[in-house]
Amino acid sequence: MARTHVLVVGDAMLDRFIAGRVTRISPEAPVPIVMFDHETHRIGGAANVAHNVAALGGLTTLVGVTGRDEAAATLVEACREAGISPVFVSDAARPTTTKVRIVTERNQQVARVDYELDAEIAGEIEQKVVAAVEQQAELAAAIVISDYLKGSVTARVMRAAVEAGRARRVPVLVDPKIPHVDYYAGATVITPNHHEAEIAVNMRVRSDEDARLAARVFRERTRCGAVFMTRGDQGMWLLADGIEDSLPASAREVADVTGAGDTVIATAALALASGATLVEAARLANEAAGIAVARFGPAVVTPAELIGAVEASATI
Repeated sequence: MARTHVLVVGDAMLDRFIAGRVTRISPEAPVPIVMFDHETHRIGGAANVAHNVAALGGLTTLVGVTGRDEAAATLVEACREAGISPVFVSDAARPTTTKVRIVTERNQQVARVDYELDAEIAGEIEQKVVAAVEQQAELAAAIVISDYLKGSVTARVMRAAVEAGRARRVPVLVDPKIPHVDYYAGATVITPNHHEAEIAVNMRVRSDEDARLAARVFRERTRCGAVFMTRGDQGMWLLADGIEDSLPASAREVADVTGAGDTVIATAALALASGATLVEAARLANEAAGIAVARFGPAVVTPAELIGAVEASATI
């Protein structure tokens, strides 16, 4: 998978963490007073997908939308440091999507402040994003749509990605959000978690038989080629032409599922871009997710870790 190029399109975010000590409660209101100690930041959303691609040795370009603010400059710099080539369209009418978390020295979250405008892009901004997708797709061996409902993924942007994938004969993968489920027609693979699948098909998923039926209905509704449904500690359900199978969870322990979906779709996209079959890509993505959920916060997986996990699972 080394040096294989994946284009990521979607809602890039900046995660800021303001950390400090709590020793007393405010006399003004029943809230803790946090004495500032330090501040850090991470890249999130679609940027975390691209980070996972880069960590696995792939080349990646990220197309998205930012504001014209300090957070945009920080996000661009952080992407470059992570090995990502950012192609951002700046929109003066919206802030860069930023989630500010105030946490204690024990990583307990006290509050979160979100800076965002989730209205869909339109007009000149949307046209610039479409143009960027069309241009950057010329270099890509796979295209990922990372939809967080923050406005960057519109029906038109999605169509541009699907058409570019079809023209280049490269896979198009989608990490979905259910309000946009009708946008994704023509995608090669969609990776809902089982909660998203339940909402989309209006049924509960508790067993393999439930997963089989839900995946079939989800695939029919979205008109996609394949479904990789992640099921938490139940692993993953894979549906494609001639393939219906359950992959058991590979995680030995779960610390935090944050960002696990980003790891799944990044690994699957890079695998398919490198010539893997759908089954091989699903298995690699499942192993990578098992590594990611054993860590706190959004995590990336290295090639050595993924190889080790695959070798370990082969001996079980």
